[in-house]
Amino acid sequence: MELNDLQQARAQKLEQLRAVGHDPFPPRVKRSHTIAALRDRFSTLEAEHTTVEIVGRLMLRRPTGGSTFAQLVDETGRIQLFLSKKDVGPAAYKLFVDTTDLGDIIAVEGYPFHTKTGEATLFVQHWQMAAKALTPLPDKHAGLQDTEARLRRRYVDLLVNDDVRERFRLRAQIVKAFRDYLDGQGFVEVETPMLHPVYGGAAARPFLTHHNQLHQDLYLRIASELYLKRLIVGGFERVYEIGKDFRNEGVDRSHNTEFTMMECYQAFADYHDMMRLTEEMITYVARQVLGTTTIEYAGEVVKLDAPWPRITMRDAIDESTGIDIKMAATLEQLTSEIRARHLHVDTKPTWAKLVDELFSEYVQPRLQQPTFIIDYPQPLSPLAKRIASDPDYVERFEIFVLGSELGNAFSELNDPLDQEQRFLEQGRDYAAGDDDAMQMDVDYLQALMTGLPPTGGLGIGIDRVVMLLTNQSTIREVILFPHLRRLSDTQSEATEVEQTDGEIIDH
Repeated sequence: MELNDLQQARAQKLEQLRAVGHDPFPPRVKRSHTIAALRDRFSTLEAEHTTVEIVGRLMLRRPTGGSTFAQLVDETGRIQLFLSKKDVGPAAYKLFVDTTDLGDIIAVEGYPFHTKTGEATLFVQHWQMAAKALTPLPDKHAGLQDTEARLRRRYVDLLVNDDVRERFRLRAQIVKAFRDYLDGQGFVEVETPMLHPVYGGAAARPFLTHHNQLHQDLYLRIASELYLKRLIVGGFERVYEIGKDFRNEGVDRSHNTEFTMMECYQAFADYHDMMRLTEEMITYVARQVLGTTTIEYAGEVVKLDAPWPRITMRDAIDESTGIDIKMAATLEQLTSEIRARHLHVDTKPTWAKLVDELFSEYVQPRLQQPTFIIDYPQPLSPLAKRIASDPDYVERFEIFVLGSELGNAFSELNDPLDQEQRFLEQGRDYAAGDDDAMQMDVDYLQALMTGLPPTGGLGIGIDRVVMLLTNQSTIREVILFPHLRRLSDTQSEATEVEQTDGEIIDH
């Protein structure tokens, strides 16, 4: 690895430590308190003149003659350090001044006291390098603001931007709240395969891989749905899974190639039951994490309290465009209606895909407050149960907030013969140019033939809920390591961030 000038200067200090018998990367260091724990008991420890050991990253360093004030930061907080040549010894003090840099991780031992200005401080008696940082952190004033650099070097982003670190703590709380709610409703958390011999459960293109020993092509899962419904066949009545899905599709503000989904399935329930569960679950999560069901997102006030409006897809499209998709029931008829109204909609290979595009362009952006769009055309929903009074449509809903889809749900199709015909229709759509169409899954059909009880199913995008509850406009800001384009061979990461060995950005 080729080091730049700043890294080479730090590497020389690393060798300087080794030359006097100090390991710059020791296998372990002593730690008696986190910084937060030290602060919590500071007055007591100060009064008792108790020696403590803390470890953290050096984020500020101001040598003045024979003494130095510094700042140490760990995950729980920060504290001021005071070192003097008299107390740590001339050799140890010189080594500290000569070999430490901002960003280094150091261990210190000393006792707490308050300075004349009242600042809680640790009077250092011994110090040790815990991990020498060869790459400087961003400049105090420039910081790390460039989005591309922040995402590629998330570890630095987390170090210097407290709000980013707090956002991902909040994400963890959101996921926990989903689990707490579902556990409280009697759902059992399960794990299903991520490598599928047949991809299905959603309209999406998969990633393909290969099992060398079995000489078998496999797909990274695009959804856990079909395996979870197998568990309902197997006798479980309420199951859920929170895990990664992978879709080989475009990347934009609300899509990442890998993302986190919560899917749950409940026997003897339908899509009306899943609507009620959705309202309860989202409001529960918001209350647990934020303490309120009224939130602000990009200046828009969103009220999550139930009940949410329910609008059929047919009515929603008719109200927004004047087109009744029930009457324009073929690709040619729908295309003609769109052209007659001079609507700007991308050409699609099938009627179902064109309906979806029409909805996405002219209805979805208007759905700002939480809304259920219900009763989808059957060709758009190959896994959902038909509406008995109108078999051209199915018992399905999607959840929209601020123009973004948060989730999808069905009364699950449990007729194996109908399901087989739907898979065959999907095959014809694939042949017509729909790359997102599902494959025939014979094993799943066999499961249905064993008997799937009436079942309601729901999938919610965790990342999009986190976006909503943390006021973020792009999915990349709520995924720790989003997928990015590869850097060119001539571009080094070091050029992305202005580096300095000056003062580190204040938190």
